[in-house]
Amino acid sequence: MGNRLSKIYTRTGDDGTTGLGDGSRVDKDHQRIEAIGSIDELNSLIGQLLVHDLPDPVKSCLTTIQHWLFDIGGELCLPGHKVITAEQVAFLESVLDEMNSELAPLKEFILPGGCPAAAACHHARTVCRRAERRLYTLGNSEPVNKVTLQFLNRLSDLLFVMARHLNKVAGVADVCWQQKRK
Repeated sequence: MGNRLSKIYTRTGDDGTTGLGDGSRVDKDHQRIEAIGSIDELNSLIGQLLVHDLPDPVKSCLTTIQHWLFDIGGELCLPGHKVITAEQVAFLESVLDEMNSELAPLKEFILPGGCPAAAACHHARTVCRRAERRLYTLGNSEPVNKVTLQFLNRLSDLLFVMARHLNKVAGVADVCWQQKRK
């Protein structure tokens, strides 16, 4: 384990820069920091989702995902470092397939909403999509772990299906989009 923080403020970021894990400093609005910030925000939203009364398999899955999101933050903090693997993507796909198999096929677009946990899941999904975009933008100028991009793409899909699953468990209908609603 690296350095432990004994003091939270260091004053080293007062000039608009922040330190990376390799000791280099970048501007706080650098694409890498934007990606790290979106991952951190997503992790916080997963934490908010976890305070809901969730089925144990969902809670366990989300807790694992939180740890993996923290790993992604570490991966991004060390340019060139890779932590996320194809096995983690496969795990998300298996959970996604299992949850989706229990749901009625989609015939309409779904709006964010339903029960409180599903609405929180939809919020996390939108931030996951942003995190994926931020990482993709970073990848246009610096090498990034392509598997991490796949992970975020599958995670947003999983969060969508999980929201539908949570609505089903709660006995609440998904909110369907109504074209040309007055």
